[in-house]
Amino acid sequence: MVMTNNENATQIAPQPASQSAPQPAAHTAGQPHTHAPRLNFAKAAPKAFKAVIGLDAAAREGLDPALVELIQIRASLLNGCAYCLHMHTTDARKAGEDEARLHMIGVWREARNFFTEKEQAALDLTEAVTLVHQGGVPDDVYARAAAQFEETELGHVLALIFTINTWNRIALSTAKVAGEDER
Repeated sequence: MVMTNNENATQIAPQPASQSAPQPAAHTAGQPHTHAPRLNFAKAAPKAFKAVIGLDAAAREGLDPALVELIQIRASLLNGCAYCLHMHTTDARKAGEDEARLHMIGVWREARNFFTEKEQAALDLTEAVTLVHQGGVPDDVYARAAAQFEETELGHVLALIFTINTWNRIALSTAKVAGEDER
């Protein structure tokens, strides 16, 4: 491992592939990602499925529908869930969301002028919670969200982030196909 010191910033060179953690199998570009038929979660675990639906409905209460879709789209992008991304961008368009804003969600930090301070705080919190394994939810991210949302509303935003991450994992684990909205 090679380490360099540049103005108090330590950089660690990447380890050779033979020493790093195993990587998931890569998919050949241009080839469809195919799976054998998988479990229908709603039929196999109906009580659990209904519980997630209940959490989803409760989380949305009192939240601006546009904000709900922004959060769901951002988490779905981060999780690589094409099924949910397609569903929520479609829902956002039907609700009148501006096409330009939909294109900017993935790069919202570079396109802040497309989003309100409140939306930016929600997108930042969505990223931190979705990527919680990369160091938790930083205090400054949480404080920014807490400054933009009343306590109850912040609780609902967090519940929505938890819910979309659950839906993403359900869709990815059961190989849902983008464009086949099964609601």
